[in-house]
Amino acid sequence: MIDDENQDTSIMSSIAYLNGEFLPLDQARISVLDRGFLFADGIYEVSAVLDGHLVDNRSHLARFQRSVGEIALALPETLDRIEEIEKELIARNSLKEGVVYMQVTRGVAPRDFHFPDIVKPTLLMFVQTKNISDSPTAKTGIKVKTLEDIRWARRDIKSIALLAQVLVKQAAHEAGCQEAWMVEDGYVTEGGSSSVFIITKNNVLVTRPNSYALLPGCTRKAL
Repeated sequence: MIDDENQDTSIMSSIAYLNGEFLPLDQARISVLDRGFLFADGIYEVSAVLDGHLVDNRSHLARFQRSVGEIALALPETLDRIEEIEKELIARNSLKEGVVYMQVTRGVAPRDFHFPDIVKPTLLMFVQTKNISDSPTAKTGIKVKTLEDIRWARRDIKSIALLAQVLVKQAAHEAGCQEAWMVEDGYVTEGGSSSVFIITKNNVLVTRPNSYALLPGCTRKAL
């Protein structure tokens, strides 16, 4: 499970990658006409880092490539090159434990709903320090609030359009919970930022089958 809790507050002083350039994250600039900003027309992915090494990264890159393919968006770099950039970011930031965030949008173009004929995708990548291997909540457990799943029908695409998840995570936070479980037609789909597993009284591990209803989790796949 990779979620967005307890992220390092010093992130703005870290080194990021934007469209071919390594630079301080607080100096990274993207046009207000970027379709990611105007339409959430983009895809993101997050890979974990433990002891300075990427974990299950090929699964994450494969999901990244699948998601962009589902919205007819070409990656501006090969997967091998993206992995090289990930490793360079880990080295430049001396990251031992945390995550690498990757996002590609359709790029900058005059505001119109249809895809622009000629446009260069925007590729942004940065790192965040995070306690994964010794997370306190892994020992204490967390509180979860169940809420109606209000998302769109293509949840298998790792879209940057995360407003529904923001709303359910905020509702969970206001209820004193650390995660939201989204429910549709009486069945749990997934968490606001996590995959969901249930252990039955017979010690059977249960989770939803992959479909358009949920994101195919890489950690879930590894488990």
